Amino acid sequence: MTSSDRGSERPPAEQPPAPREQPWNQQRLRSSNERLLLERLRAAPASRAQLARETGLSKPTVSSALAALEAAGLVREAGHHTPERGRAAVLYSPDPSAGHALGVDIGRGWLRVALADLDGAIVARSDVRNRARTSGAMADLVVATAHGVVADAGVTASQVAHAVVGTPGVYDPAARRVRYALHLPGWGRAGLFDRMRDELGVPLAVHNDANLAALGEYTFGIGAGSRLFVYVMIGTGLGMGIVADGRPFTGAGGAAGEIGFLPWPGREPGTLEDAVSAEAVVRAARALGMTGPLTAKSVFASARAGAPAAVAAVRQEGERLAHTVAAVAAVLDPDLVVLGGGVGHSADLLLETVTETLRRLTPLRPRITSSALGEDAVLLGAVATALTTARDVVFAQRG
Repeated sequence: MTSSDRGSERPPAEQPPAPREQPWNQQRLRSSNERLLLERLRAAPASRAQLARETGLSKPTVSSALAALEAAGLVREAGHHTPERGRAAVLYSPDPSAGHALGVDIGRGWLRVALADLDGAIVARSDVRNRARTSGAMADLVVATAHGVVADAGVTASQVAHAVVGTPGVYDPAARRVRYALHLPGWGRAGLFDRMRDELGVPLAVHNDANLAALGEYTFGIGAGSRLFVYVMIGTGLGMGIVADGRPFTGAGGAAGEIGFLPWPGREPGTLEDAVSAEAVVRAARALGMTGPLTAKSVFASARAGAPAAVAAVRQEGERLAHTVAAVAAVLDPDLVVLGGGVGHSADLLLETVTETLRRLTPLRPRITSSALGEDAVLLGAVATALTTARDVVFAQRG
């Protein structure tokens, strides 16, 4: 090597220091770790060592995250586990009292309100007759009943992280009102739910009752595990909720499932709701010779007793429901159809006729069954929906 070669040598370039993790990245990582552990603990209590094994986090990281969650009141000690060898380990679980979720089911005949803790356990509930004659009186009833439920649970409004109201119709957030709630006079008044939100002092969301019933059935009832199922709500009106892969499908404007508006080409053309709802059962029974004060419930009771006119009216309802299911099957191809609502509660009298008729109508034959939740489907769907948001809110506000 010549001297000129040596002179051309350059010292190796100095490597730039490794970039330090930004504080916000560290904060995001800590938050992600805490959320991961909290969600794992919702499945079952676990020790630090078990959490480290199952999540892949280091034991110091798990200890730090658990300490933060415990300080925030989101996690608590849940006992001890004593292995065959070694020392006893402390078990941790989420603290269900860290927040609450409120569910409300507004129906024409009944108002149902329930408060759940963050584990989803109902801690207070009230079912009251809906005797309100105006939308304002109905809003007052909702607020008063909800306040009573919260007080019965021994908590304050500030401890309720989120509320969900189930109602007939479709809530329009832009217009701030419900559309298509034809059986609740005045319920479409703008600002009504804003007023309820303000008077409750709780963040509040509004959802269609059939959609919530479908979610309730998916979460707590017979719809669990279904890839795509529909909940057909037959009562004062006719509606349908759709759950696909565990998520509600509501369409572009929230009106997916409003099958009551489909045309029905009978002797007097009308809508499917005119042909299939509770009132249709009563009309059919009268046309077949039944007299006196009648309700759909009394017609079904007479059918159980073998009264020929009632049996015939119920059979007509089953045949028309089969046409409804055939249309739904052709459009959505569900693996399960659940019948619920006031008429759906008597689905055991309808299923044979629906199944037989469907076999004649179409080769598309989803499984059809009655609701496992009965009259609680909407309320439990509202609680489940509120609970999802409540957990997010409580975690975000942990400090």
